Amino acid sequence: MAKVTVRTIQKYKESNEKFSVLTAYDYSTAKYLDEAGIDIILIGDSLAMVALGYETTNSVGVDEMSIFTRAVAKGVKNAMVITDMPFLSYHTDIPTAVKNCGNMIKLGANGVKIEGYSDYILDVIKRLVDSGIPVMGHLGFTPQFLNTLGGYRIQGKTQEAAEEILKQAKQLEKAGVFSIVLEMVPQDSAKYITENLKVPTISCGAGKYCNAQVLVSDDIFGKFSDFKPKFARKYADMKNLILDCAKQFNEDVKSGKFPSDEEIF
Repeated sequence: MAKVTVRTIQKYKESNEKFSVLTAYDYSTAKYLDEAGIDIILIGDSLAMVALGYETTNSVGVDEMSIFTRAVAKGVKNAMVITDMPFLSYHTDIPTAVKNCGNMIKLGANGVKIEGYSDYILDVIKRLVDSGIPVMGHLGFTPQFLNTLGGYRIQGKTQEAAEEILKQAKQLEKAGVFSIVLEMVPQDSAKYITENLKVPTISCGAGKYCNAQVLVSDDIFGKFSDFKPKFARKYADMKNLILDCAKQFNEDVKSGKFPSDEEIF
């Protein structure tokens, strides 16, 4: 399998071929996702909750994202690696934004994800792209703007709201993004937006008509159990698998069954 690049992603869009996106936060998981043929591996700021135990994504910082980016990049050969830039890492000024995003590229990422829309965000995207840094946009529900949005609310529910998201998406497209995540957008609205863009869209709870789907790996593995989004499908039950393994180990140690004669020097 050839390395997935921005050109690969655009070809998927042009040929109407679906592609896949999953999050990873460590070397071994990234390696397995890559072997499974996942097209884009996202070091999502969702790691704030599923890996670090924070209450929201806004709590994670650049230093932490840098550690996880380096680890994930080490495990990937073919997938495109994208780092989710954390809250306030690109909001203060453009030089700081370029520096923070550029450092993720130096650590092994192939691009970055930037949330939201504003004249400033558009300027940041243009500067990043001009600097050789591929950018994935993110519209609809944007977790880093949780406080200003007033909670976890579906976006684009009316024709007028969908038109506004499309207008924003076209501006992101013009600024140079290679793809756009649509989060918690009604399926019909996401379909309309997708059909009117040249760059591919990635559904995060935005239905089946986007060009790609993204989920948090800990959700599909059944590892993170604090809560489960409506749009996440659980493919396994790693929580109970881990519990069972740990309980068995605990019992074997206390009963003297571990280690056996074959497990000692």
